[in-house]
Amino acid sequence: MFWYEDEVKRLEKDGLKMRFEADTIFYGSSSVRLWNNLYTDFRDIKPINLGFGGSTLAACVWFFERIMSSYQPKRLVFYAGDNDLGDGRHPEEVFIFFQQLMVKTQARFGDLPCYYISLKPSLNRWHMADQFKFTNNIIETEIIKHSNNWHFINIFREMLGPDGNPKREYFVEDGLHLSEHGYQLWARIVNNQIAANG
Repeated sequence: MFWYEDEVKRLEKDGLKMRFEADTIFYGSSSVRLWNNLYTDFRDIKPINLGFGGSTLAACVWFFERIMSSYQPKRLVFYAGDNDLGDGRHPEEVFIFFQQLMVKTQARFGDLPCYYISLKPSLNRWHMADQFKFTNNIIETEIIKHSNNWHFINIFREMLGPDGNPKREYFVEDGLHLSEHGYQLWARIVNNQIAANG
């Protein structure tokens, strides 16, 4: 986890300045960090972007207490797990990291409304689609069975075209990171979920 230290230290420093201003924390990998319009897309719920590039769900769990120490938000939104599978982790390992994230969130914030954005169907990792689908399924099942304050946001199927493949317009040239159209889609879906659940 050493290679994340510089970014984590930056987030800790930012937290000392921003801690009283954020109602909604967005936390996770580069899909969060690169969300350039996050503050306008979610202006009504006072967001802060705590994404750090290349991070895994394992890293989000590892650094959770450090990054969250300054905040008292009204809700949390997570996106991570994509890079874990890309690094060769198994879906079951990602699931265990998610369970650890739930435990740490409960210990730090109690029954705060939490939203987990499903893993996306990126063009670059489409050969691993079955692993992504399985990971999404077991995480969604865990949320349905064991949590009243967690909500699963399924963006996977919304990013597929009529042919069942990921729509190219939602990605930049690398086929992994989101385009402006991709973020517009995510903003609509996430806003609707938060409006429905608080």
